[in-house]
Amino acid sequence: MRTRLSVCARKSRYRSAEEALAAAKQSGLDLRTYRCDRCNCFHLTSRTKGKRIPRPQT
Repeated sequence: MRTRLSVCARKSRYRSAEEALAAAKQSGLDLRTYRCDRCNCFHLTSRTKGKRIPRPQT
């Protein structure tokens, strides 16, 4: 599913997945990162429907 341009425009942009993850952890909310197909940067989202959540590696 392609990110709508209006959604991309109002979200914070992060240059790397690590930077986005740090912001997600700092927020205290259950957020995940994704690479936007519009701006090619990373955004945060709380949506998980239809997304596989990676299992922690042991």
